[in-house]
Amino acid sequence: MSEFYLNWFTSDQKFPFFIQYGFHDNDTDLHRHVDFSELVIVLSGTATHIVNTEESFIKKGNVFVINGSTPHAFKDPQDFKICNIMYKPEMLSTAGPDLRTSNGFQALFVLEPLYRHKHAYTSKLSLPIPMLEFVTALIAGMIEEYSHKLQGYQTLLVSRFMELVVYLSRHYEKQDKGSQDNHLIHLAKSLSFMEDHYLETLSLDQIAAHAGISVRHLNRIFRSYYQTTPISYLHRLRLERACSFLKHSNFSITQISHESGFSDSNYFTRQFTKTYGMSPKAYRKKL
Repeated sequence: MSEFYLNWFTSDQKFPFFIQYGFHDNDTDLHRHVDFSELVIVLSGTATHIVNTEESFIKKGNVFVINGSTPHAFKDPQDFKICNIMYKPEMLSTAGPDLRTSNGFQALFVLEPLYRHKHAYTSKLSLPIPMLEFVTALIAGMIEEYSHKLQGYQTLLVSRFMELVVYLSRHYEKQDKGSQDNHLIHLAKSLSFMEDHYLETLSLDQIAAHAGISVRHLNRIFRSYYQTTPISYLHRLRLERACSFLKHSNFSITQISHESGFSDSNYFTRQFTKTYGMSPKAYRKKL
């Protein structure tokens, strides 16, 4: 299996981003991206998409993200044209909290690529013709900017890339409203709710109700996608915040536990020690 690196496509270390049209007349070899993610928009035609060892049919309007560790290839292309946007995952960190916690963003850019690495997961996003035309025009402008590299092109490309991310995320969420079968959108709703409210007292019933599913189903999809429970995920969010306080503040351990969403400092210490193998006090001393 081949391994692709971003510097094969661009030598600009200060701007690790590449965009191109891809015209495929022949099958491609199975490959993975070592140090970048790839956003793929199918502009015309059809092909078979191989992910790991599984195959699925893709066509005009399909959109999906492939993370670096996921092997994939195309075969049996028919009039197949795509746009490849290759980027470092950190580029998405410029997204504001309003986007990062949106259901569509979580599903398309976080959960689908994560799950696709482990399973043959077919993208749920398929753009209708009017929306694909808008995306096609946006892509054309980005490729023109990338080709000419005029002053400020990097800033403009980042801006347009994020516009594309927002547009696709919005449509993903809109497309899946009313769908009772899409586990990803239910999971995205629960994640967004937890990330918005993890400093508050949350119950499984509240999280499941927000996602529109039962507690049993909530536990099942967390196990399937994250190999953990909703409560463990909630603890992780709180403990990550506690680590930040331990590094960057002089707050007491009790104060940090409360500021991180734990109502009981003893329980906080037990959970912290279980996760990091040392007490919060010892963790702070090691810094």
